[in-house]
Amino acid sequence: MVLIWGANFSVIKRAFDEVPPQPFNALRLVIASAVFLAAIAIARRTAQRGSPISTVFHTTHPLTRRDRIDLVWLGLVGHCGYQFFFVGGVALSSASNAALIVGSTPAVLAVVSAVLGREQISRLHWIGAAVSALGIYFVVGHGASFGGATFQGDIRVMCSVACWVTFTLGAASLIKRHSPLYVTGMTMVYGGIPYVVMALPQILRVPWLDVSAWTLTALVLSALLALNLAYVIWYMGVQRLGPARTSIYSNGVPVVAMAVASVWLGEPLTWNKLIGAAAVLSGVLLTRLGRRLGKSA
Repeated sequence: MVLIWGANFSVIKRAFDEVPPQPFNALRLVIASAVFLAAIAIARRTAQRGSPISTVFHTTHPLTRRDRIDLVWLGLVGHCGYQFFFVGGVALSSASNAALIVGSTPAVLAVVSAVLGREQISRLHWIGAAVSALGIYFVVGHGASFGGATFQGDIRVMCSVACWVTFTLGAASLIKRHSPLYVTGMTMVYGGIPYVVMALPQILRVPWLDVSAWTLTALVLSALLALNLAYVIWYMGVQRLGPARTSIYSNGVPVVAMAVASVWLGEPLTWNKLIGAAAVLSGVLLTRLGRRLGKSA
C-alpha cells in the first residue's frame, strides 16, 4: 500500500500536466467503482455457491439501516470530499508541503482515536509516532513553505487529512462486520457519483483525443492500484490491526514519494532525506514493538 501510494504521488503530478486534477480523478473513481462493483458481485456469487471465501471479500452479516446510512455519509466524506481536496491540493501545493501534511495523518488519527476512546495508545506507540514525525520533517520539512503561492493547496491537503481521519474512524465499526472489499467499494460508489457530477463540465472540456497514451495508461493503473488494491489493503489493516496502528504505516508514503520523485523526476535526494527515511521506518518499528509488549504484558 505504501509503495503504491508513494509512487502514485509522482504519477498524478505528471498526469496533471495534460489533464486537470478533477477530471482525471473523476475518471479514476469511475474505473475503480466499476471494478469494485464487479468484485463484490463475484464475491457474493462465490459465497452463495458455498465455496470458501476470505472475510476480506465477503461476510454473511446482514446490512442494517444504520449500516446503509453510514456507507453513504462515509462515501461522501472519504471519497468525494477526500479526493476533491487531495487532488486539488496536490496540484496547487509543492511536493514537499503536500507530503509533509499527508504525513501528519497518523498523529492526527492517533490523537482523535484516543480522545474518542476508540483505542488505547501505548507510550511506545506515541514515541514511535513522534520519531516518525521527526523523520518526515527531515524528509520533506526543510524548505517547506506554508504560505505564499502554495497556501491554498496546503489548506486543501489539510482538509483531505481531516476527511481521511473521519473516514478511517467512521468505517472501523463497519469493517468489523462487513468485508473491506464491500465497505470500500460501496463507499467509493456513493462518494464517486456526486464527484463525477461536479466534475462533469470539466470532463467535457478536456480534449481527450489529444491526451497521450502514457497519461491514459497512468489514469487506469492509478485507479486499479491506488484506489482498488491499496484501499482494500488499507481496510484489511484497519480490520485486523486497528486504525491507529494501520495509519502509522502511511508515514512511509512521503519517503517512497521522495524516492520515486528522485529517480523519475530528478529531484535531489539529500542526506537529510536519507536520515529522515531511517527515522520514519524506526518509528514504525517502535509502534509494532509497543503493541507486542502491550500484548505480552
